Amino acid sequence: MNKKKIAQYIDQEKLFTREDKILVTLSGGADSVALLRLLLDMGYTCEATHCNFHLRGDESVRDEMFVRELCLQLEVPLHIQHFQTTEEAEKRHISIEMAARELRYAWFEQLRLQQGADVIAVAHHKDDSVETLLLNLIRGTGINGLLGIRPKNGNIVRPLLCLDRKEITEYLQAIGQSYVTDSTNLRDEYTRNKIRLNLLPLMQKINPSVKESLLRTAEYLNDAALLYKKGIEEGKRKVQTGQDILISALLQEPAPETLLFEILSPLGFNGAQIKDIFTSLNGQPGKIFLSRGWRVIKDRKFLQIEPVCSEDTSTVFSPDDPALPFCLIMEELEVTDDFIIPRDRNTACFDADKLKQPLTVRHCRQGDTFVPFGMTGRKKVSDYLTDRKFSLSRKEQQWVLCSGSHIIWLIGERTDNRFRIDDQTRKVIMLKFIPY
Repeated sequence: MNKKKIAQYIDQEKLFTREDKILVTLSGGADSVALLRLLLDMGYTCEATHCNFHLRGDESVRDEMFVRELCLQLEVPLHIQHFQTTEEAEKRHISIEMAARELRYAWFEQLRLQQGADVIAVAHHKDDSVETLLLNLIRGTGINGLLGIRPKNGNIVRPLLCLDRKEITEYLQAIGQSYVTDSTNLRDEYTRNKIRLNLLPLMQKINPSVKESLLRTAEYLNDAALLYKKGIEEGKRKVQTGQDILISALLQEPAPETLLFEILSPLGFNGAQIKDIFTSLNGQPGKIFLSRGWRVIKDRKFLQIEPVCSEDTSTVFSPDDPALPFCLIMEELEVTDDFIIPRDRNTACFDADKLKQPLTVRHCRQGDTFVPFGMTGRKKVSDYLTDRKFSLSRKEQQWVLCSGSHIIWLIGERTDNRFRIDDQTRKVIMLKFIPY
């Protein structure tokens, strides 16, 4: 193998220098073994890291033993971490693949800081980049997903992206270096393996140079992506108000659905969901779309974007509870000839004898009803707030004051007619709402 080619690539992409300490991620497979051997042969200072995810039984044990023996032979410091990957995936309700990825990269970075290393080197190569490009294309992706694997991402570097799988195995064969093989890579039950074992060979029958063609396309797209990113950022500034999206402004953009994709995909919304959200823009308000940590609410003028709140909104508070995001000042008054009922929405007055103490405060709930002041019939709180043109998010944030099981005040909005002051009232409970 021409090591000059790799050295030029490292310099060209500014991956690291001769003075840097490199953490090499070492699985024991051909790619990672070749990476370690090449960097050592080229005179770089390396330490190795190995993750045992306990997913493949005896193979996991075999891989760890191989790595230990190899690093002993090469006199390379080795760091090993064991993970209970299946349990982690179940606990977080994510795939085993995702759990393994997050666990290892978090540990790599922690170890890098502990050991004073400059970069973390992983063994991705040309074929991996091609497979990633096709995988993203199949799943549905924006332009960034079509750029393949980048040579550097923060502290993660990929020195072997200038090589293909064949060059790597030929190098190992030439130096007489053994490696282990993950048996799962030989089965086509995983999507990436299906691409490697089935799709790419078929594409190569059509075009023997398909890998090179795809990588060239990715390079062309890299420059295009810079212009694309600039246009997207300008579009975001035009359509976003805080976190929300002004629908009318979005629809005036040259590519509104694409802009919507770039805003929402980082929040965990997939392509199909984003298409549904875009389709809903001309529909009735109130529709909700959920990702793992976020929700989008289609309002009249805005797409409201907010984190999914796990807070229990059924909690009941006393009016003077300091945990409330507002202050309620309550006083009891005698009715006199000069008593005047305040007319502002932030002050409410009730007949004290009609109330059941203690009063409580909570968020409104589905199915809540009250008798709006000046009316005689019950009305759903949700319907009243709809009539007031409240958004769904604003409805969920509405607080109510209760006497026993009855709502007596939509705080800051309207009181219940059953508890009004009348000619028989002798004592008045007055409450003032002061938002923080």
